[in-house]
Amino acid sequence: MQRRHFLATTLAACSVPLVHAQSPLPPGPIRIVVGFPPGGGTDVMARVMAQKLSVMWGTPVTVENKTGAGGVIAAEYVAKQPGDGTTLLMTNISNHAIAPALYPSLPYVVERDFTPIVLVGITPNLLICNTSQPARTLKDVVALCRSKPGAITFGSSGAGASQHLATELFKLRANVDALHVPYRGSAPMLTDLIGGQINYSFETMTSATPHVASGKLLAIAQTRPQRSKAQPNVPTVAELGYPGFDASTWYGLAGPARMPPAMVQRMNEDFNKVLSMPDVAEKLASYGAEDGGGSAAKFVDFIAVEKEKWAKVVKDAKVTV
Repeated sequence: MQRRHFLATTLAACSVPLVHAQSPLPPGPIRIVVGFPPGGGTDVMARVMAQKLSVMWGTPVTVENKTGAGGVIAAEYVAKQPGDGTTLLMTNISNHAIAPALYPSLPYVVERDFTPIVLVGITPNLLICNTSQPARTLKDVVALCRSKPGAITFGSSGAGASQHLATELFKLRANVDALHVPYRGSAPMLTDLIGGQINYSFETMTSATPHVASGKLLAIAQTRPQRSKAQPNVPTVAELGYPGFDASTWYGLAGPARMPPAMVQRMNEDFNKVLSMPDVAEKLASYGAEDGGGSAAKFVDFIAVEKEKWAKVVKDAKVTV
């Protein structure tokens, strides 16, 4: 009896590292790198995911902010990490779709240096202003810009960020001149917008929503073709006279190149499970993040379409940084 018990205990102990070795997940702590300061849309999305994944995987999943250059610094950092899954990137439109067209000497190639894992969500940007601005409709904002060419200011979280390119697309479509004011992240930009140091911003809905809900800022229009369920009373730029206008922000998880396919598949499945959790789905929906999830291949195709779209905007608007 004692011998059988000893053998069973020994076999059980030996089986633990074998099972662990067969797991496609990384064996240790995981970092999700964010290219923007805490409090911005990308950071918020990353922290929602990290909290759930820590519990699901039984290992610490932390968020690390490496700010600058519209998320390019973070992307470059992750691209240089080993493909063992311990370092991931909460990427977004800025460093994966806009930067390749905006920076001729970009230190990475999206298709070569990253492994897309899952699309987390697509959210509109909100055209917002503080409560003291006299122009509070899109028509009036256009008229104001035309009456003061190059003087009306639009803030962004940084050169090359989604707010910047949404502004450039707006200038292109409305045929107006306005001044882009880049900040180091959404949080300081929103502070100045509330304080009246700048006039407007096409801020991500994720970051703008709490300030709109509190009454500190006003939402004039949103930038996806259809109204977000989170802001059903805010009209789209498209329906206000600019058909087809689409300046959506999106978020996704990617890793460095050469990640094992089994690991990518497992992570994709688990990320989809997190996205379907009622509290996570409710949180993302409250920020206007929709249409997330799906396969890694779907995310690859999505990135390709976005790169092409924003390359055309950069060229047509003659955007430089």
